[in-house]
Amino acid sequence: MKKHNKKIIGIDARLYGSVGRGLGRYIKEVIDRIVDKIDNPLKGGEGKNKYVIFLGKDNFKEFKTTNPNAKKVLCKTRWYSIKEQIVMPFFILKEKIDLMHFPHFNIPIFCPSRFIVTIHDLILTKFPTLRATTLYSILYKIKNLGYKVVISTAVHRSEQIITVSNFTRKDIIKQFKISANKIIVTYEGITKTIKYNPIDNNEEKVLLWYNIKKPFLLYVGSAYPHKNLELLIKAFRNIRKRYPNLHLVLVGREDYFYQKLKQANKQTPCIVFTGYVPDKDLRILYKNALAYVFPSIYEGFGLPPLEAIINHCPVVSSNQASMPEILGKSALYFNPFKVKEIENKLKQIIDDENLRKDLVKTGLDYIKKYNWDKCAQQTFELYCKN
Repeated sequence: MKKHNKKIIGIDARLYGSVGRGLGRYIKEVIDRIVDKIDNPLKGGEGKNKYVIFLGKDNFKEFKTTNPNAKKVLCKTRWYSIKEQIVMPFFILKEKIDLMHFPHFNIPIFCPSRFIVTIHDLILTKFPTLRATTLYSILYKIKNLGYKVVISTAVHRSEQIITVSNFTRKDIIKQFKISANKIIVTYEGITKTIKYNPIDNNEEKVLLWYNIKKPFLLYVGSAYPHKNLELLIKAFRNIRKRYPNLHLVLVGREDYFYQKLKQANKQTPCIVFTGYVPDKDLRILYKNALAYVFPSIYEGFGLPPLEAIINHCPVVSSNQASMPEILGKSALYFNPFKVKEIENKLKQIIDDENLRKDLVKTGLDYIKKYNWDKCAQQTFELYCKN
């Protein structure tokens, strides 16, 4: 028999906020709504559960809540590390967790509590290539084996799996041969702070700060190999002969892969690497871009194209993986493996102003279904159900 009336929900939020990039945004949007709104008795919530939020040293102060049933716990262990496999179970035991939510597949394989897991995609099993790592060959093979063990454990031991698209749901069912009933699809949403503002001040000042000149094509995201930026750059170089004033702006926190890309293109001033850009500036970049280009060959969901649309920026996208499902008719698609096709679609979006307007108009209507409140509510209901 339980010694407490409320269920204790643990949430692994070590990548909460900006430190976790797209995953960090997902964690922040969902946790903030559940803990500080939906189930906060001080804000009209029922106060059904208690919450223990496990945070890292880089975001411990960033997470704030008024919920009297929530507490923060500092957990100084890196994601994807051996240490987390050893330490996290002790944290979970110490806090007497009834149900853990891991918002990514990297669960501790000896997790002492019941848990649900969010699996955004199967990228690490689909593209196990050394091009996607900074590790030496033997170390990478060992780590990749570890990933496979962890994700297989997550799939089979979890009470329920949350995923962010039907594409990934089918991918998981096909690869792991599990029941479709175990997987719930909760589409992500669009962050309010990044939405279009027709009276943004100092737009030119912001563009100048990042050394951006119009007209420009925009990409926002990481530079991992599956993002296919090398082929995008090749296509851009080719079409620039026709559009000599055109620039390509690549937005993303500088890491090994961006440094490598930057080094390879350091003699090309028409390609701008901005590094990390905060939301208040990012919406200005979207707003002023000629188009947002998404050349990725594999995505479980893909937030940046939606953020582009909400900022009235037309989207040219890869036709692979989840992108047709997520974007519907609100994007101009290309085969990301064919550089000539990328070039042709970029020319089409650049030359046709009416096409750009039509894509934005269609997109603004289509993406109304992507709502963080709905995503959080569905997740909360799973907490209560399990």
